[in-house]
Amino acid sequence: MKRSAYLNRFDLDITLRDASVDPANRPTQRMLAAAAIGMDVEDAYFAAVELREAVEWVHEGVSGGKRKLSTILGNSCDDYQRCLYYILAGRGVVQMLDDLMWLEELLEARGHVAGKLPRRGVTTMPLVNPYVAAEPDGPVVRPLDDFVQGASWSADPALTE
Repeated sequence: MKRSAYLNRFDLDITLRDASVDPANRPTQRMLAAAAIGMDVEDAYFAAVELREAVEWVHEGVSGGKRKLSTILGNSCDDYQRCLYYILAGRGVVQMLDDLMWLEELLEARGHVAGKLPRRGVTTMPLVNPYVAAEPDGPVVRPLDDFVQGASWSADPALTE
């Protein structure tokens, strides 16, 4: 009998799986966690950090922030960062940043665990990339130096609480 690839291996996605169904997490947080399941450990983390930085730059009015965000959303690679952004789009910039920082923490901890396991001789379950193609599926944003920001960037309910 052939041994299963999942027997006696650590699941690097276990915290993401748990977070994706935890009713204590906001729906957007559950969706972000689910979107990261199967992503390469480093790719998932650095993509979330890059997206959070771009959103933060736009929010703070940093020169080049809008170009950075629209470049990320117009990138011709897989749809992971676009998926993260559109999960949060329109929810309010404060919640958007809070949820992205929450995801960063999860992914950073996942990376620390992934780095320690090989040194301890622990194997991991294979990560199955949820994106079936390395290019975008459908239209992408055209990179712009300036774009109109919707009300969620300034009329965020979290800013008035």
